[in-house]
Amino acid sequence: MPLAKLIGVFVAGSLPLYAIAFFGAENSVLGVVLALLGNFILAIGAGVVLMYVLARGIRLAGD
Repeated sequence: MPLAKLIGVFVAGSLPLYAIAFFGAENSVLGVVLALLGNFILAIGAGVVLMYVLARGIRLAGD
């Protein structure tokens, strides 16, 4: 369950940016910037989730 919450935090953080870029600023520079910022948040989130999974695996292997 904590992994799902961790993933949900990053998805919830990037979803408003994608929504504004898709519905509000479709063909503008602002839309591109918001989409790139959403991608950046998801990339950081993927790294954090990967580190969590590795740390959890190491902890379980040590027991």
